[in-house]
Amino acid sequence: MTDHPSSLLKRAIARVEPDLVKRAAEFQAAILADVAGRRGTLHGRIKPLNPAMKVAGSAVTVEVRPGDNLAIHAALAIAQPGDVIVVDGKGDLSCALIGEIMSAQAHAAGIAGIIIDGAVRDSAALAQGAFPVFSAGLNPCGPTKSIAGRVNQPVSVAGAAIQPGDLIIGDADGVVVLPREEVAALLQLAQKKLDGENRRLQAIRQGDIRAPWLEEALRAAGMLNDGETL
Repeated sequence: MTDHPSSLLKRAIARVEPDLVKRAAEFQAAILADVAGRRGTLHGRIKPLNPAMKVAGSAVTVEVRPGDNLAIHAALAIAQPGDVIVVDGKGDLSCALIGEIMSAQAHAAGIAGIIIDGAVRDSAALAQGAFPVFSAGLNPCGPTKSIAGRVNQPVSVAGAAIQPGDLIIGDADGVVVLPREEVAALLQLAQKKLDGENRRLQAIRQGDIRAPWLEEALRAAGMLNDGETL
């Protein structure tokens, strides 16, 4: 079915290639955020319900009115296996937008995870489950299902701009968004970054405990004079 240009619900989006998603899942969100210019991260209020939860996949974006999850149900119906549903819930914590039933539905459909700038409920069950859920908070109050939202439109979620199909990576530190067309190049930079960090950790273990760049940075900031050392 072809989407109408004015439709609030778009089905057809371009996604990140599965092999790139698999490679990206091997990196920490922090590494990817660094190589992406230290931007594209969701606000720190967005946390996994269990620190062991990790997620990687192409974004199916959702915008809802606070307290209503009709558009999330629509996203669940059209998302493909491996997608990550990312919801702009406006940071509202007055009502949960999903709970155990919707999480179970998403897991059964092969969706990779759900990220919500809003509240969820049934948190004890969700935290013990295998399906990754990230949220801004908790609330036992249930949502309404009657207000139009938007699916697969550009959104801003917890301070990050997200286009449908962008790569989403989440772990214990939080969530980062990588523009779909930049993923391949950023993964090359991420590997270089990781290799460099591993070398630095090895040097620290061998007794080289001072950051090699520190004195130059202090001079550039005016904290050390030329020729002066720590």
